[in-house]
Amino acid sequence: MSPWRPVPAASALLLALTLVGGCSGDTAAPSPSPSAPPSSATPTPTPTPAPAWPLTGLPAPSAADAATPALVVKIDNTGSAEPQLGLAAADLVVEELVEGGLTRLAALFQSTMPPVAGPVRSVRTTDAGIALPAGGVLVASGGAERVLRALDEAGVTVLTGGGNGLSRDHSRPEPYNVMLDPAEALASLPAGIGVATGPYLPWGAAPAGQPVGGADVKFSAARTSSWTWSDGVWVLDRDHAAEADRFGPATVLVLRIELRDAGYEDPAGNPVPETVLVGSGAATLLTAGTAVDGTWSKASLAAPLTLADAAGAPLHVPPGRVWIELVPPGGGVTLR
Repeated sequence: MSPWRPVPAASALLLALTLVGGCSGDTAAPSPSPSAPPSSATPTPTPTPAPAWPLTGLPAPSAADAATPALVVKIDNTGSAEPQLGLAAADLVVEELVEGGLTRLAALFQSTMPPVAGPVRSVRTTDAGIALPAGGVLVASGGAERVLRALDEAGVTVLTGGGNGLSRDHSRPEPYNVMLDPAEALASLPAGIGVATGPYLPWGAAPAGQPVGGADVKFSAARTSSWTWSDGVWVLDRDHAAEADRFGPATVLVLRIELRDAGYEDPAGNPVPETVLVGSGAATLLTAGTAVDGTWSKASLAAPLTLADAAGAPLHVPPGRVWIELVPPGGGVTLR
């Protein structure tokens, strides 16, 4: 609105006559009210997500804790390994097929580090797809030259030999006597190495499923992992851990995967299989005493797993400790 100014007398007279003449006709329309200034409401800030451990989805004390490097430790899974040590502290365990129809474990540690873990065994090319989403640090007793080269090209850091927390326990027979001090291994890592870039699994609310009391997961004629739901966890009926070191997962995730020939043999002359942990396949989620069928997919070695139910909707894994079974062709899962 323009500031007020005094009107000259002549102009005032003319204005008065004009107004009087206008009284004989229509009433003049009122001047429009000035429009209100636009609203400048402050946008609501997006809340910062609470820190969570990438390997379990459970609350972490702080974002700094959630960025603790993770160690993916290869552990023998035969009677010769008894007793396995450290598994009770693991956040997540992956069971994979190796030569001779046997299996080996990749135990992932982040939120808790045990004083010792092992016995530590050699790596496989499969381990790139397991380790990279967790930050890419593998701990192993060694590996074939072609495997170590492939892991290096994939961006995986492999800790082997002395000086990385690995040493031999001479009370055990070789080659089942390489043990790990996780604290020493962590101290050997350069800054920024081994930090996960996001959740390892699609954490979320538990889905509705078919009630089950157990499941038998067959890898080969030589290995079946039998699980029983008991007191809120899945119990492995036949394992090799010390009684106080048993891993009791809240969820068992069974993935049907493809195999290919790794292109070399073990010292006994057995061909070494390679699990293909990229692509997609069938999945069964065992959680809270129920089973849900669906599918899994993984876009690359470094990508996280995604899950979908039978209708194609996202399938979530309840936060907690998880055991993942990588089941080859010819294997399967039987619910009971």
